Amino acid sequence: MHASRPVSLATRGLRKDFERPAVDGLDLTIYGGEFYCLLGPNGAGKTTTLRMVVGLLRPDGGTITIDGIDALARPEDAKQITAWLSDEPMIYEKLTPYEYLEFVAGLWRIGAAAAQARARDLIGWLGLEDQAHTRCEGFSKGMRQKVALAGALVHDPKLIILDEPLTGLDAGSARLVKNVLRERVAQGGTVIMTTHILEVAERMADRIGVIANGRLIAEGTLEELRVKTGTGVASLEDTFLALVADAAA
Repeated sequence: MHASRPVSLATRGLRKDFERPAVDGLDLTIYGGEFYCLLGPNGAGKTTTLRMVVGLLRPDGGTITIDGIDALARPEDAKQITAWLSDEPMIYEKLTPYEYLEFVAGLWRIGAAAAQARARDLIGWLGLEDQAHTRCEGFSKGMRQKVALAGALVHDPKLIILDEPLTGLDAGSARLVKNVLRERVAQGGTVIMTTHILEVAERMADRIGVIANGRLIAEGTLEELRVKTGTGVASLEDTFLALVADAAA
């Protein structure tokens, strides 16, 4: 089913050790225009994997290819087409959202006119118009996460990687973020997301990968995972728990 689709991210034999293996020979293949959720219990290696993909951690072994680019040999080229959003949004509190987006656009060497247009579009898209010229220092977690997401999208990345982006968001903010991400996928972008909110993964993911002890133990659509575990029409939560229990056994 994926034969004609371009590969957005491929990892082969990816490994990282912190006294013990945190990521243990991980092979992932994620396609262009796909919403992929990476699930696993605490300590499974999800965040470590994503931090290696975006260049924040150096692997101890293996390869990472983003849109055909060797991300370890050509990190700057890979980062030009990648966005990263962590669960704790890092923004400059003394700047307004508009100033922050112009600043980030400048880091990507986007021209001033294009940066201003991109900032206006993102502020409107994420419902930030009323706070566009207010300093970020008093913003709620949800507001800060929306500003950080706008900053992550300002260079129009092909691959968006998010680590627990919905943690602590109110229902309205969470829905808006989910809508923005689905729209990016509809436009041909790729989203990879970790989440502990399994209902979100169940509704949004085209495919789901489950890792435990740094290894991929199952992958597929929810229906394919149900078949693997023999859980019938069970929820993703029940299916996930069955997979993790099988891996532990």
